[in-house]
Amino acid sequence: MKYNIAVIPGDGIGPEVIEQAKKVLNAVSYVYDHTFIYTEGLMGACAIDKTGNPLPEKTLEICKESDAILFGAIGDPKYDNDPSAKVRPEQGLLRLRKELGLFCNVRPVKAYEQLIDKSPLKKEIIDGTDISIFRELTGGIYFGIKELSDDGQSAFDGCSYSVEEIERISHLAFQEAQKRRKKLTLVDKANVLETSRLWRKTVTELAKTYPDVALDFLFVDNAAMQIILNPRQFDVILTENLFGDIISDEASVIGGSIGLLASASVGKENALFEPIHGSYPQAKGKGIANPLASILSVAMLLNHLGLIEESKAVEKAAEKSLELRVTTVDINSEKPFSTSLVGDFISDYIQNQNDTNLNFQNIHLGQSTII
Repeated sequence: MKYNIAVIPGDGIGPEVIEQAKKVLNAVSYVYDHTFIYTEGLMGACAIDKTGNPLPEKTLEICKESDAILFGAIGDPKYDNDPSAKVRPEQGLLRLRKELGLFCNVRPVKAYEQLIDKSPLKKEIIDGTDISIFRELTGGIYFGIKELSDDGQSAFDGCSYSVEEIERISHLAFQEAQKRRKKLTLVDKANVLETSRLWRKTVTELAKTYPDVALDFLFVDNAAMQIILNPRQFDVILTENLFGDIISDEASVIGGSIGLLASASVGKENALFEPIHGSYPQAKGKGIANPLASILSVAMLLNHLGLIEESKAVEKAAEKSLELRVTTVDINSEKPFSTSLVGDFISDYIQNQNDTNLNFQNIHLGQSTII
């Protein structure tokens, strides 16, 4: 099969981790006889520097014509440290989500056995955690009316949701729960916010069409606490844009490294896949960025394209790299591998599973040798 993949490396470590993701896709194409055609586009600080626009029209066209989008990261200190900047890298991503109708963000959170000791949380608390967070992505306060008074002494951010916006992501969350442990938790602030009360009413009504899924509710402040106290209680979490942004990053500590968390942003016609980490400009060009989140995003991309066996092969290879400690310094401080060598190992494993595993003794001095 032939697939058109839009590639947006972005800023900071984005290009480095995307390069490893492409290596893995190339290994999949070799083993399973697919063709992935890559077309790169600019977005973020690099796009502002070259065009003055955080999302050039050409990049938007590339994305609209693709079968899937592979994205790295955006952000740069010169914008992060300048709150007065009128044009910002993040505006490109927000516009892309809106233009492509990417209303549903999916973030898996898993406690890998090999990395439990790397988490700041106790093993007995996080062991067995496997959560899928569904975050609404194109509504809410991030896209509401924003106002600053003429005297600069007060500001306003509006938050609104419609029943249609709530229903379309809720259907996807319920369907995911049906494939998993059949439990869905709606996270809201219905004791205070009118939008949250609409969420709760709409999801409660929709739950009647999914009688096999148990629905419960948590206020977001309690949910934030429960994710730390007892994350195993959660199966699928459904929530709005702002709350989802916060609790999914909070949940990232469970896995031991934010460098492991992939995500998908999907709509009716388009889908984008990215690691949840930022551009990490301090690590740019040093070869220390963890590419696993970007590689696991490839697994989600393949699954979206219906390539289930291929997706599982990528996941298996990533887990093997964790098992054999072929990992970057954030999770292997004693004998770390570079960003590129982690990508090499995972690509090798997909193409030569038996050889890669049996000849692990040949992985030495930071090199992966396949015999």
